[in-house]
Amino acid sequence: MPALEIGEMNPLVRFEHIEKSYDGETLVVRDLNLDIAQGEFLTMLGPSGSGKTTCLMMLSGFETPTNGEIYLEDKPIGSIPPHKRNIGFVFQNYALFPHMTISENIGYPLHVRNVPKNEIEARVSKILDMIELPGFEGRRPAQLSGGQQQRIALARALVFEPKLVLMDEPLGALDKNLREQMQFEIKALHARFNITVVYVTHDQSEALTMSDRIAVFDDGIIQQITTPDVLYEKPENAFVAQFIGENNRILGEVVEIDGKYCKVKIEGGIVTAFKVNVRAVGDKTSMSLRPERVIINPEPGSVENIFEGEIRELIYLGDHIRTRVNVCGNRDFVIKIPNSAGFQVAGKDQKIIVGWSSEDCRALDA
Repeated sequence: MPALEIGEMNPLVRFEHIEKSYDGETLVVRDLNLDIAQGEFLTMLGPSGSGKTTCLMMLSGFETPTNGEIYLEDKPIGSIPPHKRNIGFVFQNYALFPHMTISENIGYPLHVRNVPKNEIEARVSKILDMIELPGFEGRRPAQLSGGQQQRIALARALVFEPKLVLMDEPLGALDKNLREQMQFEIKALHARFNITVVYVTHDQSEALTMSDRIAVFDDGIIQQITTPDVLYEKPENAFVAQFIGENNRILGEVVEIDGKYCKVKIEGGIVTAFKVNVRAVGDKTSMSLRPERVIINPEPGSVENIFEGEIRELIYLGDHIRTRVNVCGNRDFVIKIPNSAGFQVAGKDQKIIVGWSSEDCRALDA
């Protein structure tokens, strides 16, 4: 696959033709070419077994590539052991030493680098102020909440001022509210320290919230890499469309191609869609349409696609009503109706007119 470029900036990290196999037969990472810029927050996102964590382990030095080379500041690091790569690492389970105080935990990376004791104390105190836990030096991990322990783990990864910090599902053990709070705290620390972060998660909302760019992995290959807004609004294939956010999938066959658009025959009519990766008349396609892009009772001529459906389910979610409709051969077609839309939903089994723009409906691979 071609290299995935970051523009004019010199990359801090470069993966060149990286492959990884654990059994000598099956590749869990396939010909990975990826540049990561200095100061970037890059998230590797994908389902279990997609190769994202393996990439992180190879970058850290805990795993060795089967083929290819990884560069840090233009220097190959394949022969450099993990503890000499000057990379910070934050794990899901915090990995704090229970018998050590918070000061000793945070200061440990400095201690193994033979930093003078007085400087260790000063740097520990400074970073505890930054993570808003001053005065915690003498406590032990068991005396802290989950969120406080995660902040200490972050502080330990940052205290020796690495140029690169790797995070492997660091918020997986936290409850929903704390998880959301920590997302913003990690982003704030990223900006304050101007560090480069490579973050691994399977949580797509977490990736959308935190990242400068997201690399979506599946089957050992990056399916798409771009900014969160482009990834959500312009998925390049059916896997990305289904994996990122909620998505209506409409199956059909291409019957006409006209420049950037195509007409697709579906159950109940013809849909006009934006052509992404269909090539010829007769191709099967899976069209992607986000629920919030669907319009209720559109004015005639205002959008290219208008269909009648039947409401199957209504769920009140505060800011919007999640409406499940039987339309275009899809019994699980979802519409998000904002409470401010002024549309009164009578109830289940009501007939409903829906429409959408061809720009919002992307014709992808089948």
